[in-house]
Amino acid sequence: MRTIFWEDCIKMIDQTLLPETFKILEIRSVDELIEAIKRLAIRGAPALEAAGGYGVVLATREKKFEDFEEFKDYVKERANQLANARPTAVNLGVGVERVLKKVFEASSIEEARKKALEEAEKIAEEDIIRNKLMGGFGAKLIEDGDSILTICNTGSLATVEWGTALGVIKSAKLEGKNVRVFACETRPLNQGSRLTTWELLRDGIDVILITDSMAGIVMQKEMVDKVIVGADRIVRDGFFNKIGTYTLAVLAKEHGIPFFVAAPLTTFDWEKKMEDVVIEERSADELKYCHVKCRSCIIAPENVKVYNPAFDPTPFKYVTALITEKGVIFPPYEREVPKILKLRK
Repeated sequence: MRTIFWEDCIKMIDQTLLPETFKILEIRSVDELIEAIKRLAIRGAPALEAAGGYGVVLATREKKFEDFEEFKDYVKERANQLANARPTAVNLGVGVERVLKKVFEASSIEEARKKALEEAEKIAEEDIIRNKLMGGFGAKLIEDGDSILTICNTGSLATVEWGTALGVIKSAKLEGKNVRVFACETRPLNQGSRLTTWELLRDGIDVILITDSMAGIVMQKEMVDKVIVGADRIVRDGFFNKIGTYTLAVLAKEHGIPFFVAAPLTTFDWEKKMEDVVIEERSADELKYCHVKCRSCIIAPENVKVYNPAFDPTPFKYVTALITEKGVIFPPYEREVPKILKLRK
């Protein structure tokens, strides 16, 4: 299932409407793309990388220019606006910078537009390949009959096509392993209940939906063999993922359950530490209403104070291994990660 692609504009699945409605959005401007990213119509670190690349393509086509320098200045300004649409996930900026570089390598507006689209398409195709490679490496960590706990959505909808953490689970199933998934609902926007369960049911994988607060009891009752999650940014002393991930990591450590992180190498931001990363805070309405768009069902007092961070940091001491497209990385990460990052180059 392709999440995002190019057909004279950006086409993407509107993830805010699932599972009730399947709709393909047509995005024709950078402003439309920024709005789609902010309202999570497109989300997931690898999918945002592709969106960032395609967004620069849009920027090259938004206006008519005669002067090449004015054209490049405009594209750079729009690219910077796009890269800042979500501050915590690093992949969005990676996709933007990669295609912007091709624009600046060109010698004409026509060539810049051509090179931009070629590079954006390359980013999307590479994502499919690397996630399937990641799935193959990660599947070796899964045993037949395993029950796996996950949070948020890390499948096709979070990438261009295959998935990171869910991609590992799908790869294990393709190898003939019988697996079961416990999907945390992932409050406040329920990416687990709305998206992950929808994907797994489509793929014929046994899935059980639980609330986020039930993670402890399913571990306590020995119903979980492994925890596998994705990541939005991996730094030198830990990683960032959907809010609630840190809780799962601590619980898994307490119960002796392996905790794995599946993410492509573009998610690594190894020059930074956790304290250097800005955690995105989202609207209070996400906690105060069931349906944010129409504000149809209030579930908290209008005047209550709200703290709504989208991500939390998890130190590496809770992580059993990192699953990448270049292989599985085990501790000590400060020694082993740089070896793998060299392979990316």
